[in-house]
Amino acid sequence: MFSAIGRIFRTPDLRRKIVFTLAIVSLFRLGSFIPAPFVQFDNVQACLVANEAQGTSGLYDMINLFSGGALLQLSIFALGIMPYITASIITQLLRVVIPHFEALHKEGQAGQAKLTQYTRYLTIALAILQSTTLITVARSGQLFGAAANQACQNLVSQEWWAILIMIVTMTAGTGLIMWFGELITERGIGNGMSLLIFTSIAATFPGAMWVIKESQGWEVFFIVLAVGLLVVAAVVFVEQSQRRIPVQYAKRVVGRRTYGGSSTYIPIKVNMAGVIPVIFASAILYLPMLITQFNQPQIGEEPKEWVVWIQSNLVYGDQPVYMLVFFLLTIGFTFFYVQITFNPEEVADNMKQYGGFIPGIRAGRPTAEYLNYVLTRITSAGSLYLGVIALLPLIALSFFGANQNFPFGGASILIIVGVGLETVKQIDAQLQQRHYEGLLK
Repeated sequence: MFSAIGRIFRTPDLRRKIVFTLAIVSLFRLGSFIPAPFVQFDNVQACLVANEAQGTSGLYDMINLFSGGALLQLSIFALGIMPYITASIITQLLRVVIPHFEALHKEGQAGQAKLTQYTRYLTIALAILQSTTLITVARSGQLFGAAANQACQNLVSQEWWAILIMIVTMTAGTGLIMWFGELITERGIGNGMSLLIFTSIAATFPGAMWVIKESQGWEVFFIVLAVGLLVVAAVVFVEQSQRRIPVQYAKRVVGRRTYGGSSTYIPIKVNMAGVIPVIFASAILYLPMLITQFNQPQIGEEPKEWVVWIQSNLVYGDQPVYMLVFFLLTIGFTFFYVQITFNPEEVADNMKQYGGFIPGIRAGRPTAEYLNYVLTRITSAGSLYLGVIALLPLIALSFFGANQNFPFGGASILIIVGVGLETVKQIDAQLQQRHYEGLLK
């Protein structure tokens, strides 16, 4: 292992790529701590301390996770990579609704370049919307929820021109992050956007673990650490698991050349949907709480019954109703997303066009039905796995009182493991090209 790491840094090209990637990541983390203009930095820090002391969780915890804590600090990179993630998901889903997007997807590299450009435009539009919403919430004093105090009522300037400058700054920060990600993809190691998400989430791990130690003691700290290592091992095992469907290609003679006659397989992963269903389910469950924010009772009035029920049952925590709905939504979105990203009929048609067939299965419709049957069975197991992983932070809240500080669960652990495995594979492939030995044996 250490000899392989030594080979990495003795290879000039690979060393250059890794150093470049680390430099961009360092700039990204630096920007997360630079406050936006006209932000009362001392008041923000006081509210952050109060928020950690009370252990509260608000509507912006998911975005704050993906921004590496920059959101609640109202920094120039406050929005993080979340607008780009949202834009990418929307663009992918629009392929089902808009035929032009599906046609671009099938055009190859030229079509993908146009889709990427649309994603960039949508990212900037979402960044403007999200920065406006964030500053509006900060002005109202509700950014930190239950931890709000007098200092939290005065986080940003109230002047219209100052608000406009803050919106422009945060939107520009999102554009700069998007550029950082593309630079890493082009000149560094791994997928740039994924690595920036990885960095944002990993940056919160030490602080989250230390909060658990301070509030629960060393015994609970080591229990959580041991559970976390087991969870990571289980996630790595499942993420690497796949069902390989054998495919045989018949021989074809074109002119004087013979094509085909080879054997390959279609890999169907247990978790084909990745982290997307967990993000979808979390976003949907944020909506009821967001609606209650606009239906607060006036002074002297009784709160509405449905508002009280939502605040009692559908707020992030260990409430049974919230956990059940979260679990079911994760399962439902897993099936929904897999059906969008993997079309058995399209795969069967492509196989038939190039002379491929599954041994024992006729080409065409029977192949599509067989693929759909296998996909449904694999997705059933994968959806249950995602549901359990998504509930781990809530289960930790019940057993350890770790609240949102439990880092080994939900979207965070799926992204950490997924991006880590992909980056290691890319480094391994580059080593094998140059030394005939990879990073791992």
